[in-house]
Amino acid sequence: MRSLLLILSILTLLPCGVVAEQQTTSSSAITLLSIDSAINPITAKFIREQLNEANRRQDVALLIELNTPGGLDTAMREIIQAELGSTIPVIVYVAPAGARAASAGALITLAADFAAMAPGTNIGAAHPVSIGAGAQPDKTMAEKLVNDAAAYARSLALQRGRNLDWAEKIVRESISSSAQEALEQQVIDLIAENRTELLKKLDGRSYLRLGQKKTLLTKDVTLIQIEMNWRLQVLSALSNPTFAYMLMMLGLLGIFFEISQPGVILPGVVGVISILLAFFAFSTLPINYVGLLLILVAVVMFILEVKVPSFGMLTVGGIISMAFGSLMLVDSSQPYLQISKAVIAATVMVSAGFILFASWMVVRTQGRPVIFGQEGMIGERGTASSNIHNEGQVFVHGELWQARATVEINQGSEVEVVKLLDGLVLEVRATNEDQQKSTGKEA
Repeated sequence: MRSLLLILSILTLLPCGVVAEQQTTSSSAITLLSIDSAINPITAKFIREQLNEANRRQDVALLIELNTPGGLDTAMREIIQAELGSTIPVIVYVAPAGARAASAGALITLAADFAAMAPGTNIGAAHPVSIGAGAQPDKTMAEKLVNDAAAYARSLALQRGRNLDWAEKIVRESISSSAQEALEQQVIDLIAENRTELLKKLDGRSYLRLGQKKTLLTKDVTLIQIEMNWRLQVLSALSNPTFAYMLMMLGLLGIFFEISQPGVILPGVVGVISILLAFFAFSTLPINYVGLLLILVAVVMFILEVKVPSFGMLTVGGIISMAFGSLMLVDSSQPYLQISKAVIAATVMVSAGFILFASWMVVRTQGRPVIFGQEGMIGERGTASSNIHNEGQVFVHGELWQARATVEINQGSEVEVVKLLDGLVLEVRATNEDQQKSTGKEA
């Protein structure tokens, strides 16, 4: 009897195991993210947050429509970790026609549960690029970088059942494949002309989660496209190397103008805000701090030009330092991480012109006679209120002053202040006209 009950219990549990294996998601929405830029920390943050939200809602899947030249290794690994840790399937679709999933984009595609491409797209070229302004790492370090990246690519391909040799070659040999070649080499799962065809071809395909086989149903799903909010869009724009460079230069020029012309306020405020925004942008970019230091040294030279008479040598040195610092600023040879050479040339020229103009204004201001304080009295004209020889009084600048003169001055004559003596006594002399009149009377 006990044996019969045991057999019946096993037979009862078997259907439950079959049902668990064929379990499908019950949600009717797929979250769509369109990525059409380099992979940076802001992009990684956006994808990770939306994938977490999609998992919380238990969406059918998350679809990433990808077109990227590559990006930072740290940002790429953050996205891949989110893909591998997702409870819902992740679909990466390289689209539209003409798009690419290069470098970091190729590995993000390899890590997806389902990889698809549109006709006319390509994938690959994930060789690690040396970091440094034109400098190459030593042979041992280069081998370490390549071996690490190759092992990472193979592990992703192995986990998703893709072509391991191809995954290693995109790192070691920088190969790139078209959509049809990628399909033939089992790098991707399918080719689709558009989103509608993509969902149709994905319907009924299987994927694994925690050792369980599940089925993706996309027949009647709704695509919900999520865009970056304005905050992430602004932060993403700030992560552009050229824009970050221009912000930094604007900030430095504003601070220079505030130091050279104290009290203007506005340039200093704009400069501080721009510098802080530039520092945020630099936190998302591979920055060469030698280049940054050269630019700061250039600003110091420009400020010293105002204070020290160097006959333009400090300005020339500052321009050269700024130019080399700008070229070295971004520490990567990837084209999408480079500052436009035209922008560098224009910025250096405009900055040099602005510095020269500001320096000329400061020097001209310093060369003007003082028109306030005690020194401001020198050169002022007034009238002798009494006969003046050793002592007397003059009316100058609306006030009555004690005065002295080396040559006698008659009362009522026009006088000019020569200097200010101790005890607020003015030394004066007769103006030329009054001196001539006085000389004529004596004759």
